[in-house]
Amino acid sequence: MADESGEPQQQSGIRVRERQARDEQVVRKQRRAVFRVPSVSLLTIPILLFCITPIAFSVPGLQLLYLIPVAVVVWVLRVRTIATSEGLTARALTTTRSIPWDDLSGLSVTEKAAIRAALTDGTTVALPYVRLHHVPVLSLLSDGRIPDPSGALAGDMTSDSPATADSGATADSHTESDDTTRPATPA
Repeated sequence: MADESGEPQQQSGIRVRERQARDEQVVRKQRRAVFRVPSVSLLTIPILLFCITPIAFSVPGLQLLYLIPVAVVVWVLRVRTIATSEGLTARALTTTRSIPWDDLSGLSVTEKAAIRAALTDGTTVALPYVRLHHVPVLSLLSDGRIPDPSGALAGDMTSDSPATADSGATADSHTESDDTTRPATPA
């Protein structure tokens, strides 16, 4: 039997699957997350300039204060962390460090809930603007190389797995077992 183009359906099915596989690879390569200061924060620069102007012209030499808004613009546009399926890129004001997922041994959390990348050689690299609540995104982009401690992605993974569907375990039964381990609060 032939489809509308006159080709056998089997060959067109193979072409469709090949096209879908190529599209999946393109989407996987383009998938990324950028952690940075929102560009809207640049709207504060005119206010900063307005506030600096009276001070800058009050004493000769204080015009150097105009470098502050320039530094803020450079900071906002430059500093960020980019996570892709290949790895992490941490961009500071003057340096850029690319870290493949294979060189990453884990993540460490600072006192201020900032995330640092722990490398296999024992060093750590600051990941600007990445916080603890961003770890599920990093786990998703790393294809599970970074575990998700929050369990936010557990529902997505278990629904696709045939083993969990056959075992009869559901997310509700897991939640109930968690509730029984917590101490009861007095009413």
